[in-house]
Amino acid sequence: MLNSKKKDANFECGIESKGDARFPVSVRYFLTAILFVLFDVEVIFFYPYAVNFKDLQLEGLLAVIMFVAFFLIGFFYVLKKGALEWEK
Repeated sequence: MLNSKKKDANFECGIESKGDARFPVSVRYFLTAILFVLFDVEVIFFYPYAVNFKDLQLEGLLAVIMFVAFFLIGFFYVLKKGALEWEK
């Protein structure tokens, strides 16, 4: 099969391509996305505490306090490391 400039051109969308699709993306972008997903998933775990463990009273409250403490320790660790600062 022969290749040519016309055969290799993009034609799907009808818009002329500009530049290269492979450009470098900062690692901080991916780190911020991963941290967002991590903390978002941790917040989702509050729902079972509110619904399923409401009958545990003091034990349930202590479990939630411990969970929040671990969550805050992780959050302050991330802040101390400067992972949420976009530009230094």
